[in-house]
Amino acid sequence: MGERALAADKKNATRLRAALVFLDEASFLMAPLVRRSWSPLGQTPRLIQRTRSHQKVGVIAALCVSRRRDRVRLFFRLYPHTNITAAILVAFLRELARTLKAPIVLVWDRLPAHRGKLMAAYVKENRHLHCVLLPPYAPELNPVEYVFGHLKMNPLANLACTEVLALTDIARHHGRSLQRREALLRAFLDHSPLALRFR
Repeated sequence: MGERALAADKKNATRLRAALVFLDEASFLMAPLVRRSWSPLGQTPRLIQRTRSHQKVGVIAALCVSRRRDRVRLFFRLYPHTNITAAILVAFLRELARTLKAPIVLVWDRLPAHRGKLMAAYVKENRHLHCVLLPPYAPELNPVEYVFGHLKMNPLANLACTEVLALTDIARHHGRSLQRREALLRAFLDHSPLALRFR
């Protein structure tokens, strides 16, 4: 699918008076993402982490543009010790549909869970939901990737948690803080090569 197909889908979202939803999944790992930082002279910062910990926090995030194109909102759910499955995605989409109360044009990547039998059955039984697949190997087109990048490279950088529940609480706090920064959410959309117009 190229830029023309994506442009057509954006026009369909306007014609359907549908919310435009960009969705993706990721994980926050126990091992800290190390970034250069400041410290007092002679006091080298130290990160103490739990070794050989493969624990993680799964996350689903949806960046939603309202059907009138005048509002951008972020919705997310955290799943400690969990890999995101098609069943979890369906439950998330059901809750999102109840919250938005509008037809949805869903834009996401070609993850197998997005194209499996369970998801196909859910899409078929929900006529308010229209799915659009992004081109393969094009994460830069999905603005939600910038949401994850911002969280990992800014508030969660250099964070060495020893317990997965502590990481979950901190990630939830910063995610909720990001929900209140609509200008930054719009910047993620603007940074994507997809051309979106807002009111």
